[in-house]
Amino acid sequence: MNKNDYIIRLETENDYRETENLAREAFWNLSFPGCNEHYFMHVLRKHEAFIPELDYVIELDGKIIACVMYSKAKLVDENGSEKNIVSMGPICVHPEYQRMGLSRILLEFTFEKAAEMGYDTVVNFGNPDNYVARGYKSCKKYNVCFEGDVFPAALLVKVLKDNALDGRKWFYHPNNADAPCDDEAAVEEYDKLFPPKVKGWQHSQEEFYIHSHSVINW
Repeated sequence: MNKNDYIIRLETENDYRETENLAREAFWNLSFPGCNEHYFMHVLRKHEAFIPELDYVIELDGKIIACVMYSKAKLVDENGSEKNIVSMGPICVHPEYQRMGLSRILLEFTFEKAAEMGYDTVVNFGNPDNYVARGYKSCKKYNVCFEGDVFPAALLVKVLKDNALDGRKWFYHPNNADAPCDDEAAVEEYDKLFPPKVKGWQHSQEEFYIHSHSVINW
């Protein structure tokens, strides 16, 4: 897509319903029957970890076709030293515009903005197939893990500055902005605000299960 065809701008309050519906269309039945990303966006905006300065959309002909959000997280080493980082997600591209390079455009743009804000590391949990082309690497390669020395296959790290991580062991501490998504009743109630959609099974759900439950032991 030609860069003169679209604009990248910050999300505004007037965009909320459109971007949430976009997330719903992009993620519906992808990881499990239905989705909760639109509800996550709704609650994330109200959370103290939300970073509005990195809340961007791509607009084409007056329509939002992609969006991304970031929130604050931290790494803690074995001596208790902390490092402030960002967590990316969700990132959404409308199904009609997927595989056109929009996620790459949006990530590269916002990575630069995050670096300008002083952040040098991005960590998020996702399908490696979707992120390694954007420079993400396995958490194991940066010695980043969950407490208990757990290195999930889906825990991915992107450094925005050379030598941002020095090889010491870092424990990833995400924020708890997604905690309300565990309330299935709340998700269902919020989903009623959108046009009806049918929940169902598809192969990507098994792929998500495998990635999200796999760990690296060597």
